[in-house]
Amino acid sequence: MAIFARIEPASGISWVNLHRRDTSDLPSASGDPVTAPQRRPAAGAAALVRISRLLTARRITLHALLLAVCLWSVYALDLATPGLRDRAGHIKGADFLHFYTAGYLVKSGRLPALYNPPALAAYQQALVPQSTHTYFVASYGPQLYLPFSQLARLPYVWAALVWALLNCALYFGCCYAVWRCCPRLRPYAGAVSLLALAFPGFFNLIAFGQTSGPALLLFTLAFLALRWRRNFLAGLAIGSLIYKPQLGLAAAVVFLLAAEWKIVAGALAAAAAQLSFAWGWFGGTVMKQYFHSLLRTSQALPFIEPKLYQMHCLRGFWLLLLPWRNIAGALYVVTAMAVLAATVLCWRSRASLSLRFAALLVASVLVAPHLMIYDLIILAPAFLFLGDWALERREAATVPGLRVFLYLAYAFPLLEPLAKVSHVQFSVLAFAVLLGWTRLATMEDRNRGYMASPAAF
Repeated sequence: MAIFARIEPASGISWVNLHRRDTSDLPSASGDPVTAPQRRPAAGAAALVRISRLLTARRITLHALLLAVCLWSVYALDLATPGLRDRAGHIKGADFLHFYTAGYLVKSGRLPALYNPPALAAYQQALVPQSTHTYFVASYGPQLYLPFSQLARLPYVWAALVWALLNCALYFGCCYAVWRCCPRLRPYAGAVSLLALAFPGFFNLIAFGQTSGPALLLFTLAFLALRWRRNFLAGLAIGSLIYKPQLGLAAAVVFLLAAEWKIVAGALAAAAAQLSFAWGWFGGTVMKQYFHSLLRTSQALPFIEPKLYQMHCLRGFWLLLLPWRNIAGALYVVTAMAVLAATVLCWRSRASLSLRFAALLVASVLVAPHLMIYDLIILAPAFLFLGDWALERREAATVPGLRVFLYLAYAFPLLEPLAKVSHVQFSVLAFAVLLGWTRLATMEDRNRGYMASPAAF
């Protein structure tokens, strides 16, 4: 989230070459020093340096303040209406309505209606009569709905407020825990707080009332466990993402290919424990209904993905760009494999854990087959890690580009309405380039005597 750093290129270091520190002092045959030819930066690299110099701490803080004021004031104005419909005519709380209804079914023991769309819609309209013409499909395991059975004891508005406050606590708690692990960001506490508040992923998490907050918590716990060298505990956190399995897809592949067997063992144990608990608590009938609903996912896609321009992953990118679903699906597989290959290389490098984990989080977003804007909340630690690394390695050749694309990856989700017209999700492009630049950073972090070349990317 911290995307500012003062750029001070070291003398004798080119921005565009991969070379050891300078040989200008080596003597010639005559004994006189030889001056190495100074190569001019490539146009693209020079442009990145110029743009990155504009991203000062003061300017970034001002941008975050303006964005936070605009987003949250407009949201407050949108909700300032009588009744449960906002100014746009949408139900207040958005997707939370589904979790509230499912929680009521769990609380009242009406479990057969959970994975029966017509019955689910009937109970929803009985609970919240103003939700007519708003429909949902239960696509989560029943274990996720268990905590909402307690919220269902409250009136809908109060339950939505409590859930929003819980998401806020999870989000800012995770941001604080990660920030404490970023020593170079300590002097920028105010700027980091504003950037966290204005982050589009967080804003949409609250606006949609979604369940991505626990996923952020699990990724944060996984990082802390890895930092303490407790790989099995990190695996337990990753495996607990089985409630939202698309977010754990990249981690599963990367840890398998990187032969991180303790992490894999912990992940399998956590996933099996969560599903076993659900089977024991809800019974085999409900779990079979859940698995059958997963098999019918393709039929429910019009309800699950009604607006492709709201997706911020590779699959959504290709489906939005191309009218041919088969070709889009094939391109998703190819590009996802490329992303996973780059992430495995990052993870197996000798770079710092924070840099490698940032690559994993960006890959988790890109590779997920279904990822909406509120799921981008899991990128918050990645932004903090990359910002901290840029401050630590101010003279590194990759820092200007890293800072520029970090800024774009943070801001481009705001262009979601433009994707509806252009059929190009610019945030996905920014995430992909950011991952490539992070790969260069891991190479540079591994070989501190070399200067990795942005032109190489």
